[in-house]
Amino acid sequence: MAEKNTAPVKQDNKQELVFTKKNYQLLLISIGIVVLGFLLMMGADGDIYDTRRTLIAPLVVLFGFGFGIYAILKK
Repeated sequence: MAEKNTAPVKQDNKQELVFTKKNYQLLLISIGIVVLGFLLMMGADGDIYDTRRTLIAPLVVLFGFGFGIYAILKK
């Protein structure tokens, strides 16, 4: 009986990336939100216990981090 050639068949297996272009765009937006929050926290004028520095800016930073987690987990 003749032996058959059992060489592996070459297949086009494209590996999918973990993140899509949309994930990277959302991640860049979240980094921008976090940077905006830190910019709101700093400042040369005004009271250090201003509402902008103690309440609004930390909430913006936390929202940016939350949005970053969403950007990573989005399929």
